[in-house]
Amino acid sequence: MTAAGEATALAMVAGEASSDLLAAHLIRAIRAHLPGARFYGIGGPKMQAEGFEARWPAELLAVHGYTDAIGRYRALSAIRRKLLDDIRRDPPAAFIGVDAPDFNLWLEGKIKSEGIPAIHFVSPSIWAWRGRRIKTIARAVTHMLCLFPFEMPIYARAGIPATYVGHPLADILPLQPDRNAVRERLELPPEARIVALLPGSRQSEVLHLADNFIKVAEILAQRRPGISFLVPLATRETRAIFIEALHRNNADELPIRLLFGHAVDALTAADAALVASGTACLEAALLKRPMVISYRMGKWQYRLLKRMAYLPWVGLPNILANELLVPELLQDDATPEALTSALERWLDDPAACAALAERFTAIHQELRQGTSERAAQVILSCLRGGAHG
Repeated sequence: MTAAGEATALAMVAGEASSDLLAAHLIRAIRAHLPGARFYGIGGPKMQAEGFEARWPAELLAVHGYTDAIGRYRALSAIRRKLLDDIRRDPPAAFIGVDAPDFNLWLEGKIKSEGIPAIHFVSPSIWAWRGRRIKTIARAVTHMLCLFPFEMPIYARAGIPATYVGHPLADILPLQPDRNAVRERLELPPEARIVALLPGSRQSEVLHLADNFIKVAEILAQRRPGISFLVPLATRETRAIFIEALHRNNADELPIRLLFGHAVDALTAADAALVASGTACLEAALLKRPMVISYRMGKWQYRLLKRMAYLPWVGLPNILANELLVPELLQDDATPEALTSALERWLDDPAACAALAERFTAIHQELRQGTSERAAQVILSCLRGGAHG
């Protein structure tokens, strides 16, 4: 490797849209130090816009649940082996696996055994379930890049080199969101009562949650004339599922506005939000919005995950606070009436909302670490053969 990075190749694998964005920012940060570096592997359009050579597109790795994963196992395994062959023919200075642990950890183990640093960006949720995976991680990973501070002691106990780099959303989202500006841009009255409904980014999530969320909107619209709802949906498929649920519930006349994406705008504009567990509830926290977290899935899958869970909470705001800051209503507890009552408590208690915003601001400041640059520095240190913790 030259000082300018002309001869540096880095292999990367990222699956799904969030990983594509995370990896794109990382490529840009590394290129600031190694202008001539080249990147290849599996990635999405945002990575490609940064000059990444995608030998397979990221969406190939986007599996939805166990059934989909099992059905596609052979195809994904074949892609993984072909990529490993490519890496052996064109050895990179390092491999960076961005999330997608089921795909990446096997690959990282093979790469690490051949003397190439294997860096994993975004710790698997071993703090929530599947803690035994730490043994696989120890064998496979040269260095783990953690998004959350509570992950670090786990890796320290296991003797795995790890660095806390913060969460990129905390860098991107403002500490003080401007609700009035967003409402003006969306042509919403500044005094209106607005609830954001976020039933998930995956088709399976929207299928399980759409009916419940629509029934909550029906109850609130009956009880609170003038209230309206924003529903950001990430894809045409999830939008179609939600529209079909509106028809099925005879709810076409509800004051619901569907948005293509724009989850951040919907959350910023809202007085409160009903959110599927996942990244969206972290977004809501960073935007200082009171929320109710909900989730539903197949009964057998829920029972399995519940048996494997280690924590009393599923939502990242509660996990980060180490207490129940916002309500979580899951599976059979997620009735329309219970969800509505939990939302109304936020809508009727501005003092509680203000206190919650203070807690969320403290979480935001803790997660705001300049993630891409910190991660880039760790990777550069690995390229030099150094340790960075």
